[in-house]
Amino acid sequence: MQEPTVVIVGAGPSGLAISACLTQNSISHIILEKEDCCASLWKQNAYDRLNLHLASEFCSLPLMPHPPSGPTYLSKDQFLQYIDKYVEHFNIKPRYCHVVVSAEYEEVTNKWRVEAKNMREDTSKVYESKYLVIATGENSEGYIPNFPGLEYFEGEVVHSKYYKSGSKYESKNVLVVGCGNSGMEIAYDLHNWGVVPSIVIRSTFHVFSKELIRKGMQMVNYMPINVVDIVITFLAKLKYGDLTKYGIIRPKEGPLHLKNIIGKSAVIDVGTIGKIKEGAIKVVPSDITKIEKMKVVFGNNMEEEFDVIVFATGYKSVANGWLKDYQYALNDKGIVKKISFLNLAVLMITNSHHKRRKLMDAQDKKSR
Repeated sequence: MQEPTVVIVGAGPSGLAISACLTQNSISHIILEKEDCCASLWKQNAYDRLNLHLASEFCSLPLMPHPPSGPTYLSKDQFLQYIDKYVEHFNIKPRYCHVVVSAEYEEVTNKWRVEAKNMREDTSKVYESKYLVIATGENSEGYIPNFPGLEYFEGEVVHSKYYKSGSKYESKNVLVVGCGNSGMEIAYDLHNWGVVPSIVIRSTFHVFSKELIRKGMQMVNYMPINVVDIVITFLAKLKYGDLTKYGIIRPKEGPLHLKNIIGKSAVIDVGTIGKIKEGAIKVVPSDITKIEKMKVVFGNNMEEEFDVIVFATGYKSVANGWLKDYQYALNDKGIVKKISFLNLAVLMITNSHHKRRKLMDAQDKKSR
């Protein structure tokens, strides 16, 4: 049994940042990481051409900003070099290959009981701590919708988490499902490798250049978000024109508002929109209804054969698989709940009553 003040689950950028801040304040803690390295999504599961789309001024971790003389937009390798320097500078030592099996708050001791399995040694250990930080992110497992007939598809099925490069798909007919940043960039990468990809666009989204997004993020320091949304959306319309004829429809709500309310990010264009306008990337403005062997049938009665389907359909968290009584903090998909001040007050009162009740029950059992 080990008893640090804080147990952090996850050695991604968030977990590392919290560790650095705790170290600065001399607070004992440990990091439990299921993979064999920090920032594993970036090191193991990022496609080859992935770089940071946000300016470096918005991508630094606490206590160690990027130098002003550095590049405005970091490459993947530059960002990983920064992460490794951060770990070295703050002497962060995650416990790698430690998979958290369960985490539960013990009412009697007022501590978290975290059980983790050391995959290297095939042993288990229990940690008790006053605080628990879930820093596993929302991108734990790739999510693939269960389309009718998908299990019988005779081609290759790959989630964007495991996509590396379009080089292996040259001369193949590839369908990309999902029109977020990953889907749009993967479609562009496939085109660069001689593929004529098709992309399924099922929802509305905003499109901006990375320079416009940077301007917007700078402007929020001086203007209300709704005003910034109006300005940058107007500038995007001037840049890209009417995209509805290409199957791309902008939401009524502003991009920064959507990001704050539901966490939906705008698409940062890397050149995909230009290729869509040229017809080099084909848009399918309808969802998949069924799959038959190599053939995909869409809701607009269009059907076509594909060799490969790349699902850029997002991720799901697995935190609610090991975090007991997770409902107060996470939804059923393992994503952090958006809690209003009123709901938070009710939650605190309810939890306080619940804790007192359980503590009284425990004391009653002891007295017997």
